Amino acid sequence: MRPDRGSLLLFAFGFAAAVDLGSLALGLTPGHVVAKPLLMPLLAAYAYTRGAPRLLVAALLFGWGGDVLLLSDAEPAFLAGMGSFAVGHVSYLVLFGRSGKSRRPGRPGRLAYGVAYGLALVAAVVSLWPGLPAELRLPVAGYSTLLTAMAWSATRPGLVAGLGGALFVVSDMLIATGVAEWPQPPRPDLWIMLTYLAAQYLLVQGVLGTLDTPDTRPAPTPADGEVTTSTA
Repeated sequence: MRPDRGSLLLFAFGFAAAVDLGSLALGLTPGHVVAKPLLMPLLAAYAYTRGAPRLLVAALLFGWGGDVLLLSDAEPAFLAGMGSFAVGHVSYLVLFGRSGKSRRPGRPGRLAYGVAYGLALVAAVVSLWPGLPAELRLPVAGYSTLLTAMAWSATRPGLVAGLGGALFVVSDMLIATGVAEWPQPPRPDLWIMLTYLAAQYLLVQGVLGTLDTPDTRPAPTPADGEVTTSTA
């Protein structure tokens, strides 16, 4: 059986991700520069073929804008990229807020996640603040707050999307610690992209998993002896 268009797009996304991550692992900058801009459009196209809500496609495309802008090391590009990702997070927040089908934990679980994310946000901002350039402190703090809200909201569709939100936080924390000149693991860009790609993929799958499937069950028939009426 021939694969459908969505499967081909998902395969293309996986191939581009492998090229990108392999290039980062080997220090091949041209491979990363070529592959990175292809990732989110391919994932967005795949999601579209699976009937994704427009807000999900929009979130991915704003992520693509951030990806492209962050290819530059210039500070204006960094701020613009952060802004593009921020709009993507707003798209996710609105999407999760409108989610008709919720697999989220009960209120105590949601409260526990919220407290944990809130404490992590405060600890991160307080720790990073002294090492950040003065002009980036407020933008990073504001962005971190929005990112944390998105990650917490991502628990609404269920575990898969919730894990995606958590990995998004990890990825952006790796970026922020690099800006603050904290000690970094070997090949930090590799770990940033690995967690980022996993995050976006899991967010997509988590949202797609909540989409209602068509009701293909046969219509119920009247029970024996039941009288039905019709109007002309």
